[in-house]
Amino acid sequence: MLTRVDSVAPGPKAQPVIKWAGGKRQMLSRYQDYFPGDFSAYHEPFLGGGAVFFHLAPAVAYLSDYNDELVNMYRVLQTDVDRLIEDLSRHSNEEDYYYSLRSADVSRLSEVQRASRLIYLNKTCFNGLYRVNKKGEFNVPFGRYKRPKFLDADLLLAANRALSGAKIFRADYSVVLDNARPGDFVYFDPPYFPLSRTASFTDFTNLSFGAREQEKLADMFNELHQRGCLVMLSNSDTPFIRELYGRYGRGVIALTANRSINSKGDRRGPVGELLICSWLK
Repeated sequence: MLTRVDSVAPGPKAQPVIKWAGGKRQMLSRYQDYFPGDFSAYHEPFLGGGAVFFHLAPAVAYLSDYNDELVNMYRVLQTDVDRLIEDLSRHSNEEDYYYSLRSADVSRLSEVQRASRLIYLNKTCFNGLYRVNKKGEFNVPFGRYKRPKFLDADLLLAANRALSGAKIFRADYSVVLDNARPGDFVYFDPPYFPLSRTASFTDFTNLSFGAREQEKLADMFNELHQRGCLVMLSNSDTPFIRELYGRYGRGVIALTANRSINSKGDRRGPVGELLICSWLK
């Protein structure tokens, strides 16, 4: 089955249900001209907020991430959205309640409760910043918003419809090698290589994603290209990343992105990024 990017799914168009550092919602209009016209299955191994997936709404998708709580949320959205909506209705926008839920032992919560907790914390925490400490514990302070919308039933139901044809994995990004076939579209949105030593933000899990991982990812990009996949990757515009993907010539496209999530206001704003498209080589 071929997926066309201009196809329209029934009902309201799905959008990300959570904010995610490095999320691509604001970049979709810039990416639009570079998406392949048609493809078979869609693969996104660094799912995060899933802006590109929801925008394309592919009929068949393989979605994965290494973050346990994030993957659980997507699985619940796909299979148990009614109970998720019900559980979200029980939360309250109060500071004491926030910290009580933030410190909850997730191993004692059901899958629905864990998904509900993640969405609630994401919508009510400071600046919508997902960050964990070395123990893997969410540690962002209360956001003090007057009316955060942590329960948006229409948004959740639209996401549920978009996920109907997806297979969702908790896995390392290399899982894409197990599933991608010629004619499939693979989009990589890894933790960006830092523009400076202090610019990095990769605390989505308690694992790092350094230069060696970037090199391994570039090797995987090349392997998938040789396999006949349509491969797209976004990353920071740095000499290191340009060197890794220099062989793709005019497929290395320089864009400007606005960084909207950072704990410090003076570190938000326009930054250079690269979009690499294997089929434009």
